[in-house]
Amino acid sequence: MSTSGSTYGDIHRYEPARESTAAAIAIVLLTLLEIVFVFMFSWGLVSGWGLTADGNMFLGGLLAAVFIDLAFILALYRKEFLPDVMVVKKRRRKWEDLYIRGDQADGQQFEGAGVWDQLKRAVYPYYKR
Repeated sequence: MSTSGSTYGDIHRYEPARESTAAAIAIVLLTLLEIVFVFMFSWGLVSGWGLTADGNMFLGGLLAAVFIDLAFILALYRKEFLPDVMVVKKRRRKWEDLYIRGDQADGQQFEGAGVWDQLKRAVYPYYKR
C-alpha cells in the first residue's frame, strides 16, 4: 500500500477531521448526561444506597452507564474531531530486536568443536558463552 519512495516516519495518508456540528452537539449532550450519572452515583454512595441488594445493583448500573456514556463520547470525538493519519513504519527483522548487526545475523561457526558440544549448544544456547 505504501509507495516505494516512502521512508520511515513519512506520512502516507492524511485526511483532516470532519468536525461536524451535529457531533459537537451530541458530545455536549452526552457530557451533560455523564455529569448527571456521576452525580447520581456519587449521591448514591454518600446516601448509602449500596447497603441494600437492589440499591447495590442500581449503583452498579449507574457505574456501567457512566463508562458506556464515556465510551460513546470518546468514540464520537475520535471519529469526528481527530484526523486520519497513516505513518509509514519499517518492519524490523527478528535479529534486529536482539541488537545484532547485519553481518552477525547468521551467528558464528564453531570450528573444532565436537559433536557433543554442538548438541549441547543446540539444546541449551547459553552453554559455555
